[in-house]
Amino acid sequence: MLKNYFKIAWRNLKKNKLYGFVNILGLAIGITSCILISLYIESEWSYDRFHKNADRITRVTMEYSNGGTVRKYATTGTKVGPQLKRTFPSVVAFARTFKYPRVIRYQDKVFNEKNFLYTDSSFFDIFSFKLIRGNPSTALNAPHQLVITETMAKKYFGNEDPVGKTLLIANSDNYIVTGITLDAPENSQVHFDFIASFTSLDDSKTEDWWTANDITYLLLNHAGQLPQLQGQLSAFMKTPSVRKEAHVEGNDYLTYNLEPLVKVHLHSSLDGFEPNGNITYVYILAAIGILILFIACVNYTNLATAQSAGRSGEISIRKVLGAGRPGLFLQHLGESALLTFIALLIGLLTSIELLPLFNHLTDKSLTASVMFYPLPLLSLFSMGLIVSVLAGSYPAFVLSSAKLAGILKSGFGFSTLGVGLRKSLIVMQFVISVFLIISTIIILQQLSFIQHKKLGYNKDHIVVLPVDDQMHSNYDEIKKAISRNPNILGVAGANQNPTLVQWGDGIHVDKGLEQKNLPINCIPADLDFVKTLGMQIISGSDFSKADMNLMDTTDNNKHFRYTFILNESAVKAIGWKPEEAIGRTIEKGSPGTVKAVIEDFHFSSLHQPIGPLMIFLDTQYTSQLFVKISGKDVAGTINYLQTVWKERVPHRPFEYHFLDDDYNALYKVESRTSRLFSFFSATAILLACLGLFALTAFTTVLRTKEIGIRKVLGASLFNVVGLLSIDFLKLVVIASILAFPLAWWAMHMWLQDFAYRIDINWWVFVSAGLAAVLIAMITVSVQAVKAALANPVTSLRSE
Repeated sequence: MLKNYFKIAWRNLKKNKLYGFVNILGLAIGITSCILISLYIESEWSYDRFHKNADRITRVTMEYSNGGTVRKYATTGTKVGPQLKRTFPSVVAFARTFKYPRVIRYQDKVFNEKNFLYTDSSFFDIFSFKLIRGNPSTALNAPHQLVITETMAKKYFGNEDPVGKTLLIANSDNYIVTGITLDAPENSQVHFDFIASFTSLDDSKTEDWWTANDITYLLLNHAGQLPQLQGQLSAFMKTPSVRKEAHVEGNDYLTYNLEPLVKVHLHSSLDGFEPNGNITYVYILAAIGILILFIACVNYTNLATAQSAGRSGEISIRKVLGAGRPGLFLQHLGESALLTFIALLIGLLTSIELLPLFNHLTDKSLTASVMFYPLPLLSLFSMGLIVSVLAGSYPAFVLSSAKLAGILKSGFGFSTLGVGLRKSLIVMQFVISVFLIISTIIILQQLSFIQHKKLGYNKDHIVVLPVDDQMHSNYDEIKKAISRNPNILGVAGANQNPTLVQWGDGIHVDKGLEQKNLPINCIPADLDFVKTLGMQIISGSDFSKADMNLMDTTDNNKHFRYTFILNESAVKAIGWKPEEAIGRTIEKGSPGTVKAVIEDFHFSSLHQPIGPLMIFLDTQYTSQLFVKISGKDVAGTINYLQTVWKERVPHRPFEYHFLDDDYNALYKVESRTSRLFSFFSATAILLACLGLFALTAFTTVLRTKEIGIRKVLGASLFNVVGLLSIDFLKLVVIASILAFPLAWWAMHMWLQDFAYRIDINWWVFVSAGLAAVLIAMITVSVQAVKAALANPVTSLRSE
């Protein structure tokens, strides 16, 4: 019986090649989209779940209020981990982690390594990063010990055994290699190439609540203790002894929040070692995958019910021969299953072929091998069954429930219900398509707004070079040597990159009767920073060499005095006007004079409003050089910088990047989302048009005689095309009208995540609607014109 079912299904597929091709292609595209989206979602969802103790690990984040302003950071001070383990029995272990680029030398090999991680000796007890050489209990239990990854072992040592050998770190300290670990998986928040003992750092010798440089992780006895520990921790930080030790007074507070490790990547608003994902985008992509597959199922349902008009003979014979309704239902459901599983196989192969392109779109390294594990294969099979039922149930129901007497009397025609359903499904297809078009346009507009937003500083043609401690001794000479090239317009140094300022500090202002403490972001910089970055001074004047002379460190800093530049937001928060601030004294550990007020600039992403910021003179913290180039002969200018670097900084390799790359990195998630939206919007539109094309072709065949008669009676080409097109175009217009409010609401909610955003313009909706109508018109017109140009004699000859 089953053999006959599939034999009939195969014959029917060969008989109606266009119908079969469109359905298989549509289902294959839908299944391919779902597979690719599922791989992406699985990668995002699986972050950090590979750790054996994943459900017991929590990240500690810092929150404090100073003068009514609340700040939150993913980093904590050195005291947090040790103190929590001493205080709370539920904390089994802690690991402080601090990532810092290091120049590493082994014999003649010298590299600047960015993934150099310092951590406590309990690191391998908490996380499941596997050591393939060395003892995890002792690998990091002393200063200047180092564990390296397999990749780094090959890079530096080739076929030699690295264990026991030494690497020169930052041209000052020898670290002994005590172990080799497997490379961290892609779906890990913590990535590293080198893991050094935390006791190698000077910071490890003291415990401090406030010096927030470390990302701290805790291992709990069991996962269920986290809510209770959070309550205990909050109460502990409110105790008088802790507040006194942390120098917290009045209504200010300092506390710590616990985040389950497996939720940090998708649910936390605080980035750690890398930008987090976003659970909202995961839900959106999952919905898009389902909607695209729904469109493919709609195509099948529409074409199958439309084609039922031509199967009256088959159904009549089968009913006369005794076929019952269940048998007919299973027969037609079997046809759906055959088409679906052919499409499933094509979709699987296509997904493998498209994976490199998809990896480029998503900035991931997904592999096809995960699709052939038992669970994914079972999921694919289940998806095939679900799609078979969803796509084939209604056509099977319609065909199997037809009355024999009605078929023999008047044939199997379109029922009113069938026509209504087909129209509704076409409307739903284009609602989805227009919604995605509008969403894509608005996302691209917001990204364009981000790219062209006036930031308050110049990020174009700024080359960023690293600065280390060894360079501080001849810092001025390096700057002068770089500046000698006529294509270099300015050179400045600072501790913080202006695209993302994370140095948090506090200032004290004595306003006579009023004392004001203000939390503020800070940039330690040199004399030329404001000028080189093109920041606008609205009151006062720039730093000068005289300001450097005020920083007198003799006599135990007795005469030391800072010079400050504040932004507009800082002056406003204090309660001054820009011109009133000049010459005023404020304190940041030591007193200083306000030298200038600059125009507000964006020193974090556009998700955040601009807050108070201070630039102060201090070159001892300089970690980056910003070189402003003219844009003429960029390659030659870079070569010049490399030559100077080799002469003046021989101890480290020449590396550079552009400042606008740092800015673009802030919006990595949004850029990836826009690419995915564009890709899958195009896919949805293609599917909708594919179904519309096939349905138009089938409708045209059914109305061949009518078209022939109309042409004989004098109907023009325009009349015939309009006759076949108008009904479909009406449906697309209705779909556009329904999609407009849905898209506006969704995009309005998405834009609320940005403090600085575009306005949603009416023309976006009109453009998307017109685009949908135009695409549908072209799709329908291809078949309509073909039918209109046919010879009416040929159409009527067989009547």
